[in-house]
Amino acid sequence: MTDILTSELVQGLAAVHAEAFDAPWSPEAFAALLSQPGVFLELEPEGFILIQTAVDEAEILTLAVRPDGRRCGSATRLVERAASRAAVLGVERLFLEVAEDNAPARALYARLGFEPVGRRPRYYARPEGQPVDALLLARNLDTPLPTA
Repeated sequence: MTDILTSELVQGLAAVHAEAFDAPWSPEAFAALLSQPGVFLELEPEGFILIQTAVDEAEILTLAVRPDGRRCGSATRLVERAASRAAVLGVERLFLEVAEDNAPARALYARLGFEPVGRRPRYYARPEGQPVDALLLARNLDTPLPTA
């Protein structure tokens, strides 16, 4: 990747993240993450997912989909592609954190086979009020997806 492409990429990631979250990450944060070993990115026109692998485990660092691109299957495709890629890399279990009050994201992850494994009290700050707990979710990558 050239420096120009890298700059354009991280600027684009930061722009999508800013549309998706109240506390967006900077282009510099994305550049730093993407330069770390074990970090990979999957892209869709409406969004992206960033994963970090370590031996046989991986974590979804962020999943961002533009508001006008939601409910079209992008997030599902991104998670599934990332999970498949991680499995090829030897990952057996995929983790993530999600805000307890984020019902759409929790529903997505439940449909994709993620189950609660822990909680981080008061993890997410909220500009309008009290912090919200983060739910720690995990999915074994060798387990088939639940059927609807």
